[in-house]
Amino acid sequence: MNPRTITVDKNAADPKAAAEMKRDRGLRRRSRLRQVKYLNNIIEQDHRVVKRLIGPGRGFGSFRAARRTLAGYEAMAMIRQGQVRNIGGNDIVARAKFITALFQVDA
Repeated sequence: MNPRTITVDKNAADPKAAAEMKRDRGLRRRSRLRQVKYLNNIIEQDHRVVKRLIGPGRGFGSFRAARRTLAGYEAMAMIRQGQVRNIGGNDIVARAKFITALFQVDA
């Protein structure tokens, strides 16, 4: 899935890399590169909780297990922050229904 906007810091190599990816069709032409020095730091701060959670689980047995576990951590962080459409940050019932449907957990 190609992003609409890519937020990076002010590294000079980023526009060249984005242009090359667009030329090679690894990135769609309408994707926008947004270079903002401090905004990227805010986005990185959003992942601090996930980084803390993966510390104890660094001994994953396979790449697939690591990928699925990290996807779960990211999904839970997005739900908690209210970043999932139609689910408020404090709506516990909607969260539970979403998780049940997403992971097909029998409640």
